[in-house]
Amino acid sequence: MSNTTDRDPLAAGLHPQTLAVREAMPASQYGENSEALFLTSCYRQPDSETCAARFAATQPGYTYTRTSNPTVESFERRLAALEGSEAAIGTSSGMAAILMLCLALLKAGDHVVCSRSVFGSTIGLLGKEFAKFGVETTFVAQTDLQAWRAAIRPEATRLLFAETPTNPLTEVCDIRALADLARNAHAQLVVDNTFCTPVLQRPLELGADMVMHSGTKFLDGQGRVLAGAVCCTAQLVREQFMPMVRTAGMALSPFNAWVVLKGMETLALRVKAQSEQALQLASWLQQHPAVSSLHYPGLPSHPQHQLAMRQQSGAGGSVLAFTVKGHTPEELRRNAFHVIDSTRLLTIAANLGDTKTIITHPASTSHGRLSEEVRQAAGITQGLIRIAVGLEHLDDIKADLLRGLDTLK
Repeated sequence: MSNTTDRDPLAAGLHPQTLAVREAMPASQYGENSEALFLTSCYRQPDSETCAARFAATQPGYTYTRTSNPTVESFERRLAALEGSEAAIGTSSGMAAILMLCLALLKAGDHVVCSRSVFGSTIGLLGKEFAKFGVETTFVAQTDLQAWRAAIRPEATRLLFAETPTNPLTEVCDIRALADLARNAHAQLVVDNTFCTPVLQRPLELGADMVMHSGTKFLDGQGRVLAGAVCCTAQLVREQFMPMVRTAGMALSPFNAWVVLKGMETLALRVKAQSEQALQLASWLQQHPAVSSLHYPGLPSHPQHQLAMRQQSGAGGSVLAFTVKGHTPEELRRNAFHVIDSTRLLTIAANLGDTKTIITHPASTSHGRLSEEVRQAAGITQGLIRIAVGLEHLDDIKADLLRGLDTLK
């Protein structure tokens, strides 16, 4: 577990870009400038008394990598510094972070209020898997504050869960308003900050209690490894999350932590450059005659544009979605597949946050396991295409999309 309270006092006055490069565990006795990768499952102990004390957590020291590891701790410290949290805890994936959070904080009879526009696996985990164990979830419209308020059950609601912007429709919720709702209901607000990262948005500063990440996306930035994390108070990590990770074994591997740790060094440069490209691409796409609608918070046409500009440091992020024209679900799906399959440069995949531009069909991938009724409620139509903009030249991305858009019948 990371705890930013034991950081060098100098770090308190540093800018986020500097912390993204410098914040980590102290160097070893060898004085390495690049953070070391500690590939070990266990640690040598000097004697039995010390070993017993470390396993009992009455003395600091490493015992087993499922519990803690210097490389993982460097990742946690860096992310906590960027989000402005007391501490962070790494997990094996973004979904593992949500699973850890819910297992640690919820019990049978508890209630969750969640946006119905979140990632499909999040909907499945909360709405289906946790329902087996008596935890009920109410899904509400992301942008309808009254719906969130009405869904809260004073005696049972423990968590409000929001993802902003959402995947893939880029709906933006008012974090500060939701934080007030949660506080008044004696519940906690969790914000998935995967899309914006702390470069564009810091939910804790807006009142959120916890921030979770799929480090697989922008934090890594090159689509190499899986990782997840939750940023929150040191007490929450120490008393709730660490025991769950240790017992359930959803720990982040040292190698993956090291890869994401290094990826975070260029996070600000990548996110800003990709956001600029996405804004230009969105402006261009909404003018194409084959496009019926476009979703991107950076455009004035987006319903939550003004809110996004306030919350997201004036940037729209690098993910956008658009719908191709068509009349029936079958025709919409066929047209979307035509545009996607006509690309030669873009990667057809379900990831995002990569330096390579990725194109995907959410209705058959990220939201493919949901019922048609749930998909429709979330606005995921068969004609919807999501693009996570990378760092290729913008003209090349446009030309690749035109192969399909210009040849739609």
